[in-house]
Formats: sequence, structure tokens, C-alpha cells
Amino acid sequence: MSLAFALSPSAIATASWRRVQGTLLAVVLAGVLTLISPLMVHAQQQSGAGNTFSSQELVDSGHVFFGNMARGMADVVESLTAQYGQPNGYILGEEASAAFFGGLRYGEGVLYTRNAGNHRVYWQGPSIGFDMGGDGTRTMILVYNLPSVDTMYQRFPGVSGSAFLVGGLSASANQSAQVVVAPIRAGIGARLGINVGYLKFTRQPTWNPF
Repeated sequence: MSLAFALSPSAIATASWRRVQGTLLAVVLAGVLTLISPLMVHAQQQSGAGNTFSSQELVDSGHVFFGNMARGMADVVESLTAQYGQPNGYILGEEASAAFFGGLRYGEGVLYTRNAGNHRVYWQGPSIGFDMGGDGTRTMILVYNLPSVDTMYQRFPGVSGSAFLVGGLSASANQSAQVVVAPIRAGIGARLGINVGYLKFTRQPTWNPF
């Protein structure tokens, strides 16, 4: 007698139903994965991009901050973005300095981040080079690759050859390890020069640039 005839009709029906259940479950799971996979990828992309500021956001903030001195803002941001990518922080503040072949600069402002809050910062530093004029300058500093707010409070040596001028704005770069800060300045006597100084950021104001 074959095995098929050894099984009762009820046993055969039960086995068939279990196979149907297994097939249905596999189909349902496949459908669910198909639906949620794009959502998971999108969420991961959003999470990765959610810590940085877009070029348009920076241009808009710059226009509001600099007002009628913001001519060339889009070109400055485009140039910095091409070189360093999108920043995950930026500072809006004011800077006072005076130099001719040497001098000092002092500034204060607020560091804005996506997910680590806003923080008051101060900066100081010697500026050695062909700088011109003494001025009170509005300054926007883009911050790239900042792993934590605490990392902001250190010295950032100037990047040789990084300075350029567009419209009424000047820009340059300072770097420490992977973190880059790119000051964008506007105002009377805005500086463009052979700047080999550094910027030191602190939590509290100080007159000591060293």
C-alpha cells in the first residue's frame, strides 16, 4: 500500500493547509519588505543628510545676516561647498581687528548646529600678512566635519592660499585635523591677504590670542 493511501483525508487536508499558510506568509513578508525597504533607505539618507546645512540655507542666512553687503554670497558658498562639502555648523557674529603686516583679531557669535543646539563662541588670533584696515566686520563662519561642540574650542591654523574675494565678501579657511572653519567676512576694510595666522575659539571671552 502506498504512503498516499496510508494517510487519512483529514491528515492530507491539514498538510495542504499548512503548505498554503507557509506560502501566504512568505508572500506577505516579501510584500512588506518591498514596501518598507525604500522607506528605510530614505530614512537613512535623511539621517545622514540631516546634520548638515544646504547651500540654499546658507545663502538665505547670509543674505539676512549681511544685508546689502551680501553681494556674491551664492558664489562664495558654491566655491566653499565644492571644496569642503556641506557644513554641519555655522557661526554668525562680529569681529574687530586691525593689522598692517601683523595684528590681532577678536570676535564673538553664536554657533548654530542641527542637532547639538546653539552655543555662544568667542575667537581670537594673530593675523600676519598683507591685511588692510581696521574694521568692525560681520562674520559668518562655516564649520565642516565638526564631531562635537567641544571640538570647536581649539586653534585652527590658516590654510595657505585659501583666501578669495567675491563682491563685497572675503573668505578663507582654517583647519585642524579633519575640522575646517571658513570665515566669510563683510564690512569696511574686509580682508583679503596672505593670512598665515590662526583662529582660536573659546567658551569665554579673552584678550589673550595665544
